[in-house]
Amino acid sequence: MVLWVFGYGSLIWKAGFDYDDRQVCLIKGYRRVFYQGSTDHRGTPEYPGRTVTLEPAEGEICWGVAYKVSKEEDKQIALTCDSCPMLIDRCNYFPSCPSRLAFVMDQGLHLEVREKQYDDKAYLDVYAEPMATTPVISGVMVYIASPDKKLNRNYLGPASVEEIAKQIINAKGPSGPNREYLFQLEQALIQMGCEDKHIIDLANEVRRILLEEEVSTVS
Repeated sequence: MVLWVFGYGSLIWKAGFDYDDRQVCLIKGYRRVFYQGSTDHRGTPEYPGRTVTLEPAEGEICWGVAYKVSKEEDKQIALTCDSCPMLIDRCNYFPSCPSRLAFVMDQGLHLEVREKQYDDKAYLDVYAEPMATTPVISGVMVYIASPDKKLNRNYLGPASVEEIAKQIINAKGPSGPNREYLFQLEQALIQMGCEDKHIIDLANEVRRILLEEEVSTVS
């Protein structure tokens, strides 16, 4: 059985697993928002960063990329074995699970580890264009960080563009500065020819604040 995975954040530019096909596409009825806290990649438990999740929104669309994974070994790499609890606990399993070391070193952090702070999965239809009524692929797996704080303790929720921008500027985690994530997402969407107002507004606000800080430091 073929596995399709839809990426709308860092999966757009960094899959981290082998795949057979990659298609630019969109989902309907959702919008991409910087509402999920990141304490393991783009922030820390003391100072969480922000990453994107999906929010249901009637009439909205979200552009991203669908990856097709056909080979059984590639699917096992893309999806973590649920029977290895150490794998769920990020990379702490390395010393006591040596058979997995090359598995992760070769492919990068695969989905169940990489997306472990995303508590929900949905299986959605994806479309080639906003006006299309027939999906190009049905039942594509999507990781979503829900707003239920009982299930998703890292959910941060909405805030003003300025507030989110300031948090992104100051946050940094094992995967790098939070601002880098935002700018890479902005650039990836530009390269795909896709416009996302939320991302554009945030990126512009981050640049504005950084420029103000630079001018203030010089003067």
